[in-house]
Formats: sequence, C-alpha cells, structure tokens
Amino acid sequence: MYRLFHLGKQVGKTSIMREDILSTETIFDGRIVHLKVHTVRLPDGNESKRELIHHQGAVAIVAVDQYQHVLLVKQFRLGTNDDTIEIPAGILEPNEDPQAAVARELREETGYRPLNVESLGGMYVAPGYTTEYIHLYYASGYEKAPLEQDADEFVEALRIPLKDAVAMVERGEIVEGKSIVALLKIARKLGI
Repeated sequence: MYRLFHLGKQVGKTSIMREDILSTETIFDGRIVHLKVHTVRLPDGNESKRELIHHQGAVAIVAVDQYQHVLLVKQFRLGTNDDTIEIPAGILEPNEDPQAAVARELREETGYRPLNVESLGGMYVAPGYTTEYIHLYYASGYEKAPLEQDADEFVEALRIPLKDAVAMVERGEIVEGKSIVALLKIARKLGI
C-alpha cells in the first residue's frame, strides 16, 4: 500500500502507520545485542513478524585538532571480512551518559583525550532491523592521554588531514555509515 505523507508528519506513538507489538520471543541474548522476534499488528489490522536486534547504543567521535587533522581507526571487521577505516566509537555502558563515553572511547582507541566536545546529533544505524542509535560528537582539539584498549580490540590509530578523510569517503575508501555521516557533517561545519 502506497501513501504520500507530508515530511512534517509526526511519527512514533501518534503515527498512523504505527505497528503495535502483540508478543515477543527472545531468540538470542548476547553481551552486545539481543535478537527478538515481535509479532505486530499492522495499520491495516493484519499481523506480521518483525526480527529486531536490540542494542544499548553507542557513541562516535570526530576528533579534529588545530591543524585540521582527524583521528581515525583502522580495524578488522568480520561483517566486511576486511579492514575498515572509521572514526573512533564504542558501545555505551548501561546507564552511561553518552558524553562521558566519548572521552573513554577516544582514549581507548586512539590514546588521545578530547579537549572540547559538542554534540552532532545522532543516527539510527539500520532501523529496519536494529534499535541501535549512535550519538555523534565533535571533539575540537585533543591531547595525548592513553587508556588500555579492550582485550578483544585490535585497533590502529591514524591521524590524517580532514580533507583527505573526506576524499576517502568520496572515493569509497571509507565505507562505514557512522563515519561517512559524521565526517561529512564536520566537513560542512568547518567549510571543507
């Protein structure tokens, strides 16, 4: 069924397309994700199944110094079966303030502490199948202050000119969603 809606239409609890959860079956309860199958009532009254990965959320940081160099990380990702180049990021601890997580994650992954932090908003990673929401932050300035990396994390920190990182996005060398969004937001903000 196709309908046209004005972009200003409020969604969520008042959405005319809302799906109500009738029942839930937990398929997998992991350390990071929880897979549930929800039986939902569709707007037309019919029922359907929705597989949804529940996730506690994350933070991601674009850290840029006074010379407009950005901190990136290179790491192997099983989902791509290859190395990816990304902005530093990490999962929120239960009840953790996202801004507090920024400093921890940047220090763990790059060895640098952010000096000034501001929110860039955030994004849902893939709302068709996961609740994961990533809070995006901009750190203007950083200084050396390493923390020990997580035991299962093997990350190489990179420091490159922001304009080169944007060019890597444009050439398809940075292919990971949160990094593309955040780098392009900062490039626009800084006029690059």
